[in-house]
Amino acid sequence: MSPIGLAEVFLERLENLGPEYNAVVTITKERAMEQAERAEAEISEGNYRGPLHGIPYGAKDLLATSGGIPTTWGAAPFRNQTFDFDASVVAKLEEAGAVLASKLAMVEIAGGMGYRQPNASFTGPGKNPWNPNTWTGGSSSGSGAAVAAGLVPFAIGSETWGSILSPANNCGVTGLRPTYGRVSRFGAMALSWTLDKLGPLCLTADDCGLVLEAIAGPDPNDQTAADLEFTYDDGSKSPFKLAVLQGVLEGCGEAVKENFEDALKVLEGFATVEEIEFPDLPYEAVTRTILNAEAASAFDEFTEKGTAGELTAPECHYGPYARTAVLAKDYLKALRLRGVICRVVDEAMAPFDAVVAPSRRSPASPIDQEFRKIVPGTARDTMGAVGNGAGLPSISVPNGFTPGGCPRGSSSWGGPTRRTQ
Repeated sequence: MSPIGLAEVFLERLENLGPEYNAVVTITKERAMEQAERAEAEISEGNYRGPLHGIPYGAKDLLATSGGIPTTWGAAPFRNQTFDFDASVVAKLEEAGAVLASKLAMVEIAGGMGYRQPNASFTGPGKNPWNPNTWTGGSSSGSGAAVAAGLVPFAIGSETWGSILSPANNCGVTGLRPTYGRVSRFGAMALSWTLDKLGPLCLTADDCGLVLEAIAGPDPNDQTAADLEFTYDDGSKSPFKLAVLQGVLEGCGEAVKENFEDALKVLEGFATVEEIEFPDLPYEAVTRTILNAEAASAFDEFTEKGTAGELTAPECHYGPYARTAVLAKDYLKALRLRGVICRVVDEAMAPFDAVVAPSRRSPASPIDQEFRKIVPGTARDTMGAVGNGAGLPSISVPNGFTPGGCPRGSSSWGGPTRRTQ
């Protein structure tokens, strides 16, 4: 197909099917057709930019876009917000020849106000294309649904704690959370400066590698962006040495346990798999303290003006105020302990290529229920806390279905010793 024909197909799907899943905020038709026409002309002249040239995509609606296209952050108070520049990720994808077809729905303020339910977005709850009565996961809800429903070939999401891996798991797609600093965040809404990461959601891990190659690298506008390019290869090597964290299945449903145990049997066919244990440290408390303190600072003016009262989810009306109660001494203590966590995780993971785990403890939850009632808050999330607190890369890939037909995912993540590779 030609880039123009391809753009027309996906624009039509976004328009006709996007509302069914509450996946779309703005269809960027004019910009998409301009970019598609340019791509078609360049390719016909022999100026081929690479595998993303002429390929449509969607961007989570916390990425700034120029040309009067709104950037709503998923929240009613910002539904008319616009910027006069493009986020670096959007600019890099344009340089690669990709075609921006849509700004995709998300949980309001990327979930930073403490939401508990799927309906925490002014566009409505993200509906899972596999079963619209179940949730897509958050906060990159539209990105997961749009790829799963074939509304776009790939999408860009963000993760502070679970916001890429969760929709990938629930929607049966692949989601890549890059190493902290691998991808510039200039032009992206800041929730937590030392935890936020941008990454792709695609059908396959290969596709994620191709997208990461286009968006990774240094950026003079973001001092946290590593001065490292990324070149994709398929990673073919053998044998792999994999680890499973002791107790990783605690709190998981029986279907998730059985599914992951079946996956381990497959992995053992081409890798050694060993169990490892992390020292007893307050992983969740450290990462949660950092997240809450930085979110309180990032949205200080928003909170002081009382704008939280305009958000959709009732619990988000008071969530910002709770975050202001984090003491400076506790935040600094958490930063120091994060250094300890990085060291002990490095030591534990050094002998292995990756740690593997279920992407989430449960499959997609019902669209009309609080997801925290499905996954009790007392269940530990060591993988999420360590992975995001230490800035480690992780990828969730589709891993079959539950007996009820909900997609499941398995994830693997690398350690600090591989953060610069």
